[in-house]
Amino acid sequence: MTSLDTTALRKALLDETDLLADLYLSGDPKTPIPTCPDWTLANLIAHVGGGNRWAAAMIADRATEFLEFQQVPEVRRPRDLDEADRWLRASARTVIDNIDTVGSEVPIWTPFGSPRPAEWWVRRRLHEATAHRADALLALDREVNIAPELGADGLSEFLDIVEKGPRFETPLDEGTSLQLRATDTDDTWTILRSGDTITHTDSRAPASLTIQGTAIDLYLLLLRRVPADSPQLDTTGDLSVLTTWLERIKF
Repeated sequence: MTSLDTTALRKALLDETDLLADLYLSGDPKTPIPTCPDWTLANLIAHVGGGNRWAAAMIADRATEFLEFQQVPEVRRPRDLDEADRWLRASARTVIDNIDTVGSEVPIWTPFGSPRPAEWWVRRRLHEATAHRADALLALDREVNIAPELGADGLSEFLDIVEKGPRFETPLDEGTSLQLRATDTDDTWTILRSGDTITHTDSRAPASLTIQGTAIDLYLLLLRRVPADSPQLDTTGDLSVLTTWLERIKF
């Protein structure tokens, strides 16, 4: 499966955040975001930038438990458009700078089980940016022009979270399996039930349901950003497997 190294992940976090900021500057902050009900583009920007600053603050504090948002300096989006633009762009850089200050292997609290090395937060914040830039692009009726390798990495990261995080209901019934095949990166994710969770491999053994599409379309499918009957997706097998998955996993 496609894997991005630390340098690539860090660059992508900065680049994706900048591209999201560009959308904010060029769009109407009041634009509704259908894939995030009750949000506008301004709310989306506040969520991403505030989340970056929250993660950066936990890293700086070497936090081993949840940090309340109101305790985070400059966590709120500025009202002025240009100030909000600079605030968002700087928030991603702050995550990386704080990791370099405390050390990439220092354990930091996460919402998904035990603490993880500080560097883990780069990938997590990157895919907050990719997912929400997709939200903004869909709302603005623009092509979701996220690089295939980022879509593939985002999908892998999502599955890692579901597999290791205790907050999700097991998305597959006993005896069922789901296989995702990316037509542009040649990646395969075969997802199996394992006790009360799941596991995934790159095996191409037959599955209950196989879905083929671009890496970004598969990623957005699991994030519930594109419909299961999207013409960009090709499905073979038991469609109830996907229905069960989507009913149980909301992220």
